[in-house]
Amino acid sequence: MSFPSLRLASLFCALTACAVAHPDDNMPVRKVAAAPLPNAPLGSGAWRFEVESGWAKVPANTNLGPTHGGIVVDKAGLIYMSTDGPLGILVFQPDGKFLRSIAPEFSGIHGLMIREEGGKEFIYAAHVTASEVVKLDLTGKAVWTIGVPKESGLYDQPADTKKKPQAYKPTAITVGPDNRIYVADGYGASVIHVYSPERKYLKTIGTKGEGDGQFKTCHGIALDTRSGKPLLLVCDRENKRLVHLDLEGNFVRTLATDLRRPCAVSIKGDYAAVAELQGRVVITDKEGKIVATLGDNPDQKQWAAFKLAPEFWQDGIFIAPHGVAFDASGNIFVQDWNYIGRLTKLRRAPGLALAN
Repeated sequence: MSFPSLRLASLFCALTACAVAHPDDNMPVRKVAAAPLPNAPLGSGAWRFEVESGWAKVPANTNLGPTHGGIVVDKAGLIYMSTDGPLGILVFQPDGKFLRSIAPEFSGIHGLMIREEGGKEFIYAAHVTASEVVKLDLTGKAVWTIGVPKESGLYDQPADTKKKPQAYKPTAITVGPDNRIYVADGYGASVIHVYSPERKYLKTIGTKGEGDGQFKTCHGIALDTRSGKPLLLVCDRENKRLVHLDLEGNFVRTLATDLRRPCAVSIKGDYAAVAELQGRVVITDKEGKIVATLGDNPDQKQWAAFKLAPEFWQDGIFIAPHGVAFDASGNIFVQDWNYIGRLTKLRRAPGLALAN
């Protein structure tokens, strides 16, 4: 199969994804078909998009790895996407040209965010496969890493030595306005660890559960300033909700419920794009109301189908959105969780004013 023959903005390889995060990774390829492609732009109102088919231009025979990671966009418009493959983080130009790969030693980065500090941009990333978080410059050079937060006491060997200690599998990271660092252990203890700007462990937020201040796979985390007060926005995936915490970790409110396993969020102005593992992306306002639905897959057998083969993909229909990012123009990049990799660019429909 050659890249020019594909109809999708997609990335391919023949590896398998991290089995720790998804116990059903060994399921057979699901050969099911989705409904016909939408004839009109995706979305509605001020949030209408067109699929830019074939956007990602990757050299033939490039081994990219499963798209089990995240996406960020820098000030220059370059797109950075992490994978479980040997290339680490892939870097694309705005026109989809593959520029380079960086940080191959950090293959298996999960969630990531980008932040400007002193006029220079850095990528903060949760390196789930190595049980650490890392700060990188845009060349992929590591500035620092933080390993297992042993001070929390959560990862000690149980008194019953026949039992395994709690695994530490960080899935997301964000930084507060005071430079404190927040790390979501989404695939491990389902808690959030807080560090000082000097990377000293401060405390742990939450416990595993379904109540206020509890999480079941706190998969994604972002700094949310839309209310005028900085808050933590948590994608509480298996509780199927978005949750607001204050910067001390106190529960503020449940922002949205009955979502389809939210994985990651990207905020632009008063709105957020939410990647839902069960086959769609939604745009929500700052009160958590869904204002647009993008790429909703009508075939539930395809939702989170990690091994769905490329011949059953269709432009404008998602399978398992795992990473999502706005660019400065309001275009959206979506990474499907897929064993051979899938990346889609949604171009904002012509003539639409950018929503604030």
